[in-house]
Amino acid sequence: MDQLSKVCQINQLVEQVNKHLLSELVLEGKDPLEPIQVVHYPEPWTLLGAGNYAAVLSHPDYPGYAVKVYAAGKPGLEAEREVYRLLGDHPSYSTCYYADGPFLVLKQLMGTTIYDCFKRGIFIPEQAVCDIEQAMQYARSVGLRPHDVHAKNVMLYQGRGLVVDVSDFLKQEPCRMWDDFKKAYDRLYYPIASRILFPIPSFLLEGVRKGYQLYRRRRRKTKQLPPHVPQA
Repeated sequence: MDQLSKVCQINQLVEQVNKHLLSELVLEGKDPLEPIQVVHYPEPWTLLGAGNYAAVLSHPDYPGYAVKVYAAGKPGLEAEREVYRLLGDHPSYSTCYYADGPFLVLKQLMGTTIYDCFKRGIFIPEQAVCDIEQAMQYARSVGLRPHDVHAKNVMLYQGRGLVVDVSDFLKQEPCRMWDDFKKAYDRLYYPIASRILFPIPSFLLEGVRKGYQLYRRRRRKTKQLPPHVPQA
């Protein structure tokens, strides 16, 4: 597809979003630590996923594109647009073609999230983890600070790793989620999965996710406590 045809197609998709999708899409989000709820979306749109701030959908007439719609009152669209501007063209990241109002038009990344790989018993090769690590290093090289990179925000496609969500890459506070994931992968997942592979039940994965959230909150609180001064 030539550049002019792509621009025309994106403009048509934007018109579809403004005229049909936004008027019928219903998003709800109460807990900032949990994904928003997609209560309703019109046909023939397909829901690709939902994060803490936005839902991602696609339209069958516009393959290769994903529309990310932010819920009312949720911040982040302007920051995400800036992140994509800084990232430019990189094989492990999407591309932002349009950003205005409450939504962005992105290049759709194909694949299976690492979280779903765990659920379905799909082996996650070392190459995919290396790809994501290199993508993190690239992001740092252009002035970004990768944040909130976890199993639901990274994908496996044809043995390679992709980063799906970059909306928090402008945050300045440190984030150890990806480092913690790599440790779990190296010490626990790979030694077991390289010998025997099996699907992990959803309730167990959710238990691990909730437990990790609790661990992170406690660690942050510990760091914020004033130092103990021994009494004379």
